[in-house]
Amino acid sequence: MQKKDIKNFTLNELQEEVKNLGVEKYRATQLFNLLYKKGIEDFRDMLSLPTSFRGLLQRYFYISKVRLVNLAKSKDQTEKYLFKLEDGNLIESVLIFSGKRVTECISSQIGCKYNCLFCESGKKGFTRNLTVSEILNQVLFVKKKIESNLNNIVFMGIGEPLDNYDNVVKAICILNFKDAFNIGARKITISTCGVIPAIKRLQEHNWQVELSVSLHAPENKLRSYLMPVNNIYPLPDLIEACKNYAEKTKRQITFEYILIKGMNGSLIYADKLAKLIGGFNSKINLITFNPAPNSLLQAPGISQVKSFKNKLATRGIPATIRISKGDDISAACGQLKSLHLK
Repeated sequence: MQKKDIKNFTLNELQEEVKNLGVEKYRATQLFNLLYKKGIEDFRDMLSLPTSFRGLLQRYFYISKVRLVNLAKSKDQTEKYLFKLEDGNLIESVLIFSGKRVTECISSQIGCKYNCLFCESGKKGFTRNLTVSEILNQVLFVKKKIESNLNNIVFMGIGEPLDNYDNVVKAICILNFKDAFNIGARKITISTCGVIPAIKRLQEHNWQVELSVSLHAPENKLRSYLMPVNNIYPLPDLIEACKNYAEKTKRQITFEYILIKGMNGSLIYADKLAKLIGGFNSKINLITFNPAPNSLLQAPGISQVKSFKNKLATRGIPATIRISKGDDISAACGQLKSLHLK
């Protein structure tokens, strides 16, 4: 009999598992508290549970872990974690400090299917989705290391979160649950390259979770060049889905826009971008391209970035410039590529 990874279950699912063992359902909530709030990694150490129940847990379940392979620290305090999973695959997470704000950028897949021109994560292709437990274990490891809860979780690491929809949604339920991590929904962000069917599914939850959409070009031809996913989910259809999402959830959508020298950063594109997303609840997050080894792409000068932002402002589009962190350890946006290191 193969044991089950106990962190792959939502509370409702775990209640059914516990019930099937002939144990009261409320024990599942206690288990959540012990696993996620207290971070206990061995059923034998869960002394607040009855001995008989601990024995059943040991017989039918196991508690998975990730193993730290490498920790890189940036001059700006950003930390990048290289984790080995139980099957030997590698993933990366990034811990970002900004005043009292502590954010973990977590991965949702091993590799990525979408191979965006500016991103290292998809260069060697896609291996598999992460399980619920593999997503949560990234957070548990860092939480234990810093001896504190995290303020924010962003699904902006390796992989496309909405391509691993079911597991990501389950993980968010557990991250948000008060007897587990108790991280507020508005402190959790999903970043997507624009998987339209999953965006439509997500809006039906009517959550307060933040949605961030990678745009990077205001017209179809250029976006398809930068992001092949645009050939599957074209820009007009994506914008329509985002409008519907904003209207349905009453939440503001953030559009990520990486500025690449000589490609998408002219003021003409700023005008096109303003026209494209004007009229619904959204904002632009401008990101200066973070160079990677062997890449021919370059970052524009800061003056060009500011001019782009100012042009958006004159068109009534709120925009911010994201300050990249961890670029000296290849931990900034678009630089994660743990698959290469295997």
